[in-house]
Amino acid sequence: MVMDMGRDAVQDVVELRYRPEAADLTSALRARQRVSRVGWIYRWTPFVTGFAALTEIVRAIQGKHFSPGVLASMVVATLALALSPWLQARAFQRVAVRRGLFRVTVTGQGVSVTTDHTTASGTWAAQPRYRETRRVFVLLSDDKNAITFTMLPKSGLTDPADIDRLRAILDRNIRRV
Repeated sequence: MVMDMGRDAVQDVVELRYRPEAADLTSALRARQRVSRVGWIYRWTPFVTGFAALTEIVRAIQGKHFSPGVLASMVVATLALALSPWLQARAFQRVAVRRGLFRVTVTGQGVSVTTDHTTASGTWAAQPRYRETRRVFVLLSDDKNAITFTMLPKSGLTDPADIDRLRAILDRNIRRV
């Protein structure tokens, strides 16, 4: 049996080039919330505070005693928690823009990220799970809150076929969540 090592090596490498966009970061942060313990709180608390705010509004309409301060704080808490991925993404984007163009290489051994000012690489043990969204692949650490993550936006791939190649590399090396 003859193997073409050059062909196999090329298939086991995917490269991305991108400048982080707020929509990609929002998608990545929402994906991270879905697998983290703290994310559960961020996802469900707006429903609880929203219901409590609605109850206060109904009490006010019925002329029953209600607290405007409690109502205002519930509305603010509901909005802040519901908008937190978007707000965090905007903050992350401002930091990421200063780093310049992101160049990412994904291989069977791990991921390497290079920007105009930094270089970082890690093996699959550092981020042993991933989640895919419509916009991005998100590599996640295995701690309960997924403290570290790496975003791989699909828009950073030059060829649409690279999406399937990237997914195949990830499926071979880490666990989908």
